[in-house]
Amino acid sequence: MQYRPLGKSGLTVSEVGHGLWGMGSWSESNDAASGAALRQAIAGGCTFFDSAFVYGNGRSDRLLGEAASGHDGLVLASKVPPANFTWPSRPENPLHEVFPRSHVRDYAGRIAAAFGRPIDLLQFHVWEDAWAKQVEWHDTVVELKAEGLIRCFGLSLNRWQPENGIAAIETGLVDSVQVIYNVFDQAPEDRLFPACRKHQVGVIARVPLDEGSLGGKMTAQTRFPADDWRSRYFTAENLERTLPRVDALKTLLPDGMSLPEMALRFILSEPTVSSVIVGMRAPHHVAENLEVSAKGPLPADLLAALRAHRWDRKPA
Repeated sequence: MQYRPLGKSGLTVSEVGHGLWGMGSWSESNDAASGAALRQAIAGGCTFFDSAFVYGNGRSDRLLGEAASGHDGLVLASKVPPANFTWPSRPENPLHEVFPRSHVRDYAGRIAAAFGRPIDLLQFHVWEDAWAKQVEWHDTVVELKAEGLIRCFGLSLNRWQPENGIAAIETGLVDSVQVIYNVFDQAPEDRLFPACRKHQVGVIARVPLDEGSLGGKMTAQTRFPADDWRSRYFTAENLERTLPRVDALKTLLPDGMSLPEMALRFILSEPTVSSVIVGMRAPHHVAENLEVSAKGPLPADLLAALRAHRWDRKPA
């Protein structure tokens, strides 16, 4: 495993991080299996773990706290849900209805209790740059850091809105941003990544496999249970538009390289990225994904070919 700095935060994180969304609220999640996967990731050198209170109403935070107990050098991250529990956020919604001080403090306390330790990285689970200059969140972040309840603060940017965070970065209060970045979703390279480099803000790349399509195993018959979020992401219409693009990527695969490996190494070929978080519930997925870090960036010719597959989508 290779490691990178999380911007100027002072934290160092594994290039491949462990995303816990699937452990908290996806179908077929199992606490015993999730705990085993987390322990295997720790043993394999993974040091960055990304959770959120809304992943199973604190379930993933609890699982992470249990698995991390007794281990030094791990970076535990989680997210405060918006007080109105609305995703994505909207610029017309005032900050005091989404992240009031009392709400942020309440959830920071719940997460820290689940972790059994201070929070290394606390993130807002949605964001609007219309709030960037409002002092309430400024004061809350400074206060939580001064009290030692959190070490660093970050933002999880809204899906397909990478520029909606640059104004917050410019305040100097943001240590990291979490953004969708993958072979299809390359838009963060346009404006967000340059801003992060300028202000030394860490980048956490999420949805590296496009919620599963870049795993390469979906078909036109793939369906998810109604209570699984992917049933709304991969509607029949969206799946029909996605599969031909995935098939086109498969034609670029070098001998011996899987589609998930190529997708992850594409992201890690970008030096602005601090860590790429992958959902890993099965032992073989943990082993395969952690091995990607040691393989290094993709060859320049393959990277150039993959850039032609950028997809600035408008999903149904």
